[in-house]
Amino acid sequence: MEENEDVPKDFIKLKSEKLSVDEVSELVVSPYCGAVSLFIGTTRNNFEGKKVIHLEYEAYTSMAETEIKKICRDVRQKWPSVKHIAVHHRLGVVPITEASVIIAVSSPHRAESLEAVMYCINTLKASVPIWKKGPHWNMHLVLEPPVQEVLLE
Repeated sequence: MEENEDVPKDFIKLKSEKLSVDEVSELVVSPYCGAVSLFIGTTRNNFEGKKVIHLEYEAYTSMAETEIKKICRDVRQKWPSVKHIAVHHRLGVVPITEASVIIAVSSPHRAESLEAVMYCINTLKASVPIWKKGPHWNMHLVLEPPVQEVLLE
């Protein structure tokens, strides 16, 4: 592969279908890089002692994509050796154990990709308009019977 064929790329996707760790990690692989770091955020079965059946995400899609692009630009400024960045976030219902977000970063060495992945997820959660329906966000938390749904104010 010629060097100009492997220019740095950002892969951003918001979708309602199940996310694939293999697909996302393969997007960032590069012959110039010895590290691919991943973060996979999954739906757990509990929240503050309550059983959770699933989570649901919604987004202001165009603004979310713009904000994720800003995060990618920030990563490239902070860690210039980063090659490729992939951020895939699921929207809609996400069952227990399935991924809601997958972030992958490649770089020549592990330190940069690990730091960049942590920066990506922390900044995404703080600034990107993607909302998890749950009690902290004044929306629905879906619980196992006998309580089906609870609207918290």
